[in-house]
Amino acid sequence: MNTSLQTPTLDNIFLAAERLRGVINHTPIFYNAHLSEQYQANIYLKREDLQTVRSYKIRGAYNKMASMSAEELKAGVVCASAGNHAQGVAYACRKMEVKGAIFMPTTTPAQKVKQVRLFGKEWIEIHLVGDTYDDAYYASKEYQTLTNAIFVHPFDDLQVIEGQGTVGLEIFKDADFKIDYLLMAIGGGGLASGISTVFKQLSPKTKLIGVEPEGSPTMYNSIGEGQVVTLKQIDKFVDGAAVGRVGEITFEVCRESLNKILLVPEGKVCSSILQLYNEEAIVAEPAGALTVAALDFIKEEIKEKNVVALISGGNNDITRTEEIKERSLLYEGLKHYFIIRFPQRSGAFREFLNVLGPNDDIARFEYVKKTNREQGPALVGIELKNREDFAPLIERMDENRIVYEYLNDQPDLFQFMV
Repeated sequence: MNTSLQTPTLDNIFLAAERLRGVINHTPIFYNAHLSEQYQANIYLKREDLQTVRSYKIRGAYNKMASMSAEELKAGVVCASAGNHAQGVAYACRKMEVKGAIFMPTTTPAQKVKQVRLFGKEWIEIHLVGDTYDDAYYASKEYQTLTNAIFVHPFDDLQVIEGQGTVGLEIFKDADFKIDYLLMAIGGGGLASGISTVFKQLSPKTKLIGVEPEGSPTMYNSIGEGQVVTLKQIDKFVDGAAVGRVGEITFEVCRESLNKILLVPEGKVCSSILQLYNEEAIVAEPAGALTVAALDFIKEEIKEKNVVALISGGNNDITRTEEIKERSLLYEGLKHYFIIRFPQRSGAFREFLNVLGPNDDIARFEYVKKTNREQGPALVGIELKNREDFAPLIERMDENRIVYEYLNDQPDLFQFMV
């Protein structure tokens, strides 16, 4: 362990809870009957999606700022974020009447920019810079150098981590049962570091499980290599947990405290978002649904156990609904894309329709008739009712000599075409 780094303490997390009293919501833990039946365990959901600004991020941002003196805050604060951290800092600025500068990529959806402005009102100024988080981050650090503003890091900061740790205090206090497993999402690692600091001391037998998206295994890879690594490429879909590099402090705490890290495919996350909405009327953002998605990967291990899964946030952008449904169907094996080469003669498409099963549905069809060609390619998306219907569909296509190329297992071609 790097002994030169300071790490969060339980005493300071209790102090953070005092600072946050009257500022944040003490969010509830609910027993979930559907998930409990599905996994033959007692599943409880800690609902940080019901928090002020609809995520836990307000805890760390406010605690960081509240630990500063009035003199230190005179120059204001600055942060870089494209999501929940920006909203947390904005809310803290308005609540404490501190000027804040928030740097966000120009690609940030207008809805998120509007929410940040709504929470911060006249106390903040928003700077849209560059195309990525890194662009916004470097611009925010330049601003800090010029103005001496306090930089509020989204995760790699002691006061931020200790603020996030108050989630763990609430879980421990509210649970009138022995917690066997506690699942929490990992992005930069601030939340997992804070919560694990609490449970390692107050409930050391609880198994602490971190969850990362499969396309952004930053903490998983870092712990595997024994040092903080930077991922050159990540899938940004689970935006609240997709980071290229975890924190130095958070790395040390997580590798010492977590029992394991689970990697969850983004498609499974989408399925869990839809399940939570349809069955529980819970609007979870992708990072918020990570822990529920992870239950599938430890279902044998958690049977008859008491499990707490943290829903870390509910800031889901409604414009992403179609993408969420699409990714879920692909993951569940219910949607399949082909390039089909139809003979350029009348009746060819009708013959193809006869290949489809009674429950198969054409969800996408793009075709342009080519002149002076014997065959014309078409992009065809087929939606199935059951995963098991896929093999019979392929058999019928082969039997009827349909000329096709399957796209789902060709990621480069799939992304280009679909």
